[in-house]
Amino acid sequence: MKDIIQRGAEAILYLRDGERGQELVKERVSKGYRIVQLDVKIRKQRTRAEAKLMERARTNGMAVPRVRTEGDFSLVMEYIKGAKLKDALNSMDVNERRKTCEEMGKLIGALHEAGVIHGDLTTSNMILSDADKKVYLIDFGLGKFSAAVEDQAVDLFLLYEALKSTHFAFLAECWEDVTEAYAKRFGEAKDVLARIEKIKKRRRYK
Repeated sequence: MKDIIQRGAEAILYLRDGERGQELVKERVSKGYRIVQLDVKIRKQRTRAEAKLMERARTNGMAVPRVRTEGDFSLVMEYIKGAKLKDALNSMDVNERRKTCEEMGKLIGALHEAGVIHGDLTTSNMILSDADKKVYLIDFGLGKFSAAVEDQAVDLFLLYEALKSTHFAFLAECWEDVTEAYAKRFGEAKDVLARIEKIKKRRRYK
């Protein structure tokens, strides 16, 4: 019996007991509307790509779950026990929240420096670990490798939109802390942040 903790459009996530404690399994599900051969190809490619993105992030020092085994359609990862930042950020005191936002900025800066685009940077995809109190980045299913300024700007802008929708009361404070830390960590940050302002204008005048 699988202890399913999340069921999404592309995959199911469930916990299981492994030799080194609880493990998180991400299993990409078959899509009945796709031709079988195409479905198999897509699920294999996305599983392989996600594992490579996570490995690149980890080898560059980022807090990302370790991939223990990789199957054709599944990844077995270490389970990071903790709270999603979506649920924790608003209730933090000001010092803890600012420290956490700085950590987010450093994490994203390191990610972009390594040529990794997460693709879904929201506080739902960040875990505040119970064990070491680090912010862990999870779910690279929409990610890709890119060093393009536009891709990096869109990636970071997604976080701005997430803060705006879920943590609006702290938006200005959090965004300032995130971007300042991002700029300190990533040498090309100035171009990325300038592009984000252009993205905001494009959205405003649509």
